[in-house]
Order: sequence, then C-alpha cells, then structure tokens
Amino acid sequence: TGDQPQAVDGLVAGLNKGFRRQTLLGVTGSGKTFTMANVIQRVNRPTLVISHNKTLAAQLCTEFKEFFPNSAVEYFVSYYDYYQPEAYIPRTDTYIEKEANINEEIDKLRHAATRALFERRDVLIVASVSCIYGLGEPEEYRSFVCSLKRGNSYSRNKLLRQLVDMQYERNDIDFSRGKFRIRGDTLEIQPAYEEIAMRVEFFGDNVERIVEIDPLTGELLAELDSVDIYPAKHFVTSHDKLMLAIEDIQKELEERLSELKQQGKVLEAARLE
Repeated sequence: TGDQPQAVDGLVAGLNKGFRRQTLLGVTGSGKTFTMANVIQRVNRPTLVISHNKTLAAQLCTEFKEFFPNSAVEYFVSYYDYYQPEAYIPRTDTYIEKEANINEEIDKLRHAATRALFERRDVLIVASVSCIYGLGEPEEYRSFVCSLKRGNSYSRNKLLRQLVDMQYERNDIDFSRGKFRIRGDTLEIQPAYEEIAMRVEFFGDNVERIVEIDPLTGELLAELDSVDIYPAKHFVTSHDKLMLAIEDIQKELEERLSELKQQGKVLEAARLE
C-alpha cells in the first residue's frame, strides 16, 4: 500500500540496471522489511541481509521466515557468548590464554546457513556484521563434503577417516551434534547443522540403507536414496594446504625472533622459542 509498490518497482529496476547501491528510506513501522521481501521475491536471487546487532538480526530473520515459509531463511551471527583473546605481558612475564564460550545453537544455525548456500538458490541469510570476516575458500569447504548413495560401495575405514578429517568426533556413548558412532555394520552420524541424525547401514562395504533418525529415541523418520554430509566445522583444511601454512608460520617465526632479538627483547624472544 501507499509508497511501497513504487519503492519496490524502483529498487527492482535499479538492481536490473546493475546499481551497486540503493537506499530505501522510511520511518519506523512503514513496512521497509515487507518492501524488501517483495524486492527479493521479484529479483529471485540469493540474498544477504546484514544487521548491526544480533537482536535485530534475529527479529529480521523471524519476519523473513513468515514472508518466505518455503525458502531457506537462515541466521548467521557470531557464535561467541564470551571471548577473551590471548595476551602476553612482558613486564611480569604473564601469559593469558585465550578463553571462549561458544553457543552451540548458533553454531548449528551457521552451519545450516552454509549448507543452504551450497544446495539451494532460494536462500536468504540474515547476518550480523561479523559475517564480513572470511571463513576460508568455498571450494575447499565443498571438497570435504561426504556424499553417500544407497547401493554404492565405500571402504568403511576410508569413510571413517574422511569423517575425522571433516572434524567429526567418534563417540559411541555421548552421541550428539558433530559426532558419529559405529555399531556393527551400522554407522550413525549427527550432522553439525541439524537436530536429526543419519543412520547408514552397510553389508560389507555396500550401503544397503540410509535413514534419518531421531538421535534421542532412535525413531526412524525417513528413508533416503542419498545424503551429503557437510563438515562439522567451517575451518577445515586439506593436508597440502596445512603443510604450506606450517612452513609459512615457521618462516614468519624466524623473522619475528630476529626482529625481537635486534630490539633487545630477550624475554619475548625466549617465550616464542
């Protein structure tokens, strides 16, 4: 109603012309979020909405979910409830370790947002400003995805090693998010981005059955022909890149040691060594 239709037309026309920046002005309660929802519907592209704090981002995410009930509307904000960076005080030779509390629910939502970007086009991610910091290369993350298909053959040992490389942890007792367990010919995985778990039943090295289960009750929820398991953490690195990074770190360490010794900072240099 009111000025909304012409605002939508103007914003859509600007996007189609390739404008890099456009501004929508409106007082509180004038329906700016609804106007943008109509723009997103018309343009039909993956969309990133950046908010300046977590609370507003959560509010926007809830509103967009109401506007797009069948689309992938995801929430991506910083998962730290508390963060104390590491520090060193040379005067007292005091080293303060890094300390952090990670919110597991927010971490799960971050992973769900990342998976949605790989699998769907109807994606709208509401994020805080922290999303501008890179998580690594998308190609590197994608290369770690484990694809399983019913009827195909997989070496179980290689599959388990792949899950460990994807930062999943084997735990046959405490089965929770980001963990897997093995019972005979059955492999159960709790993905980092879902509440449900996956059960993969083998006969030898052949996958006989893939089912979604309730991790708490073990109830069978759905049977699948195939499934893609995404890494348990965003920071996954191939062995080759890891080796290159270690070499770079060692070179940088040598340079820093030389610099500190030239400045007469013996204590700091000793700490690094």
